[in-house]
Amino acid sequence: MLDVDAGSRLSGDGRKRGKGERLSTRENSVAAPTVELRKRPAESPILDLVPSTPTGHNTPRGWLMRRLLALADVTGLTVAFVFAVSLADDHPLDALTSEPWLLLGFALSLPLWVMLARVHGLYERDEDRSDHSTIDDFVGVFHVVTVGTWLAVVVSLVTDAPDLSLGRIVVFWALAIGLIPLFRALMRYLGRKNAAYVQNVLIVGSGNVARLLAEKIDRHPEYGLHVTGFVDRDIGPQNGDPLQLVGAPEDLPRLIREHDIERVIFAFSTDSHEQLLDLVNSVQDANVQVDIVPRLFEALGTNTQLHTIEGVQLVGLPGTRLSSSSRFLKRTLDLAGATLGLVLLSPVFAATAIWIKLDSRGPVFFRQVRMGADEREFRIYKFRTMTHDADELKEAVAHLSMHRDADPRMFKVPNDPRVTRAGAFLRRWRIDELPQLFNVVRGEMSLVGPRPLILEEDSYVEARARRRLDLKPGMTGLWQVLGASDIPFDEMTKLDYLYVTNWSLREDVRLILLTLPSLARSRSAY
Repeated sequence: MLDVDAGSRLSGDGRKRGKGERLSTRENSVAAPTVELRKRPAESPILDLVPSTPTGHNTPRGWLMRRLLALADVTGLTVAFVFAVSLADDHPLDALTSEPWLLLGFALSLPLWVMLARVHGLYERDEDRSDHSTIDDFVGVFHVVTVGTWLAVVVSLVTDAPDLSLGRIVVFWALAIGLIPLFRALMRYLGRKNAAYVQNVLIVGSGNVARLLAEKIDRHPEYGLHVTGFVDRDIGPQNGDPLQLVGAPEDLPRLIREHDIERVIFAFSTDSHEQLLDLVNSVQDANVQVDIVPRLFEALGTNTQLHTIEGVQLVGLPGTRLSSSSRFLKRTLDLAGATLGLVLLSPVFAATAIWIKLDSRGPVFFRQVRMGADEREFRIYKFRTMTHDADELKEAVAHLSMHRDADPRMFKVPNDPRVTRAGAFLRRWRIDELPQLFNVVRGEMSLVGPRPLILEEDSYVEARARRRLDLKPGMTGLWQVLGASDIPFDEMTKLDYLYVTNWSLREDVRLILLTLPSLARSRSAY
């Protein structure tokens, strides 16, 4: 539950504003969720190695992850080097022992590799960004390994050292690009299980946006954030349960010291612009990570860019219409990925079809009408996971829908009695969705895109949210990576809108890679 001081005050919307007071953005359309916050995990022995009073912007998370990631890089480079020397020689052991200059040169170069990675910002992002992953590092790792490899070749030529064979260079380069992300993923997994990774967080604000932010943090423990409390002034009752405050904005410096705060998130306090600016400056002086929820944050996506006009920071939004070349690139990725998937997964298709036929009577495939791009309907293909009379029994299980009270627009039934034994397994591991690769090849769907809605659900999508139909529905997307069935309807359509209006080929590849780990994990699917 939420940590609070004995003298906490209740907060809420509804008070009248004084003359000239800035309108709070809390009064927007974001629904106020109930906030149920986790307790911070118990400390781990590794905390004994982490400075308790870090100097500068160096939180325990940053101290821990920088060292773990540096160890991952050194390990990946070393393994790649050993294999490159060994695989490119007929006598692997002799190659490692007969060329001491090579071993010595590599050992001396390791600090330079780490420095090159530091220049590319590969050690700082875990401290600053809560959602950073190894997939986000891949481009930086590719640049570091490529530049470092070529620098090593140039140095060997300039110093007239024995030539490095082309075979060794290529093997080292390819292995390092693959092994470094692998070891980084392992170190992140170990680091995130440690209490040193968790950051205490204060949220400045107590309106709907602050509540929504706290609820999202609590729903994703992998972010490693622990909301210690909310900071704001008394503002009367608000929607939902009243929040308890740990203090007012002017108490923030003291609260940071008393609660060992490492991150402060500004989420629309009722203070004026000048007061908030002074508060941000004072918090930065306290050497904590500062995050600011921007105004109009609902319109900002992954492709937004910061630029300036005479010192005034501007946020540039990308064009919302895909060019012909962008659509061609996306279609090329879809065709290549779907064709390769159908070829590689053909044994899985055959085994699944046999299992479905043996498990229950009915067809192998389930077809259903969905709403596609540009308001065109299509039939989606899935492996059948329910009994053949599932549609006739829908009304009988309607009362079991997980969204029945909160949002009747979505129909998702946990432990649906209509699901067959084979179907339960196929749903849990997302195997039932593989036939959608046929829809991708046919041009009705994309590998990545908005969620394909049934016609009844699509009828509830209104206004700008219908822009989600500018692109083809996807087998995966932001909605899949961030929570699938657990995401409310309105939030899902907002995620689809952001995806469509901020499309990039790099983001498609990133979402595909982020989907793979989620497929490897057992999870509920409705």
